[in-house]
Amino acid sequence: MRIIAGKHRGRVLAEFRGMEIRPTSDRVKESLFQIIGDRLAGARVLDLFCGSGALGLESLSRGAKEAVFNDVSRESLAVLKKNLAALREEGQVMQSDYAACLMRMRGKFDIIFCDPPYKMDCREDVLARIAAHDRLAAGGVVIWESEREEEAPAGWRRSDLRSYGRTKIAFFERSTP
Repeated sequence: MRIIAGKHRGRVLAEFRGMEIRPTSDRVKESLFQIIGDRLAGARVLDLFCGSGALGLESLSRGAKEAVFNDVSRESLAVLKKNLAALREEGQVMQSDYAACLMRMRGKFDIIFCDPPYKMDCREDVLARIAAHDRLAAGGVVIWESEREEEAPAGWRRSDLRSYGRTKIAFFERSTP
């Protein structure tokens, strides 16, 4: 796993192995960041299920102003902290479930990455909490990685869907009232 582009291009990231671990592949990550490239300059980014932090770190490398990293796993956050130190980057790090993170967090985000474990069925709840706590900036996007073609719940619209083998990336934006 590595940083694809930007100021840290080519840097290898620490990662961990396990049966439940499913990092976003470099191919998917490269395609994803080509799609959102224009949105990154000066963006505030939330990596809600961050794992090793690859998506938030890629965002910082490509010009995001701020990244907030959250994961429930202490082991994931230890790997993330190694990666932040190796890249000499800073980011707010939180250890909590997504619901607590969205409730306690302050401010709005331009991009929210959601890459929960595939077996975790939480899309509707996460999007409802993002809306209820007003965490998405005007014109912002929630990027959801899954193995299913996720549909938009009420109050949201799916603006794009990309398929990379087993991996599906859905882009959700708030519906206009």
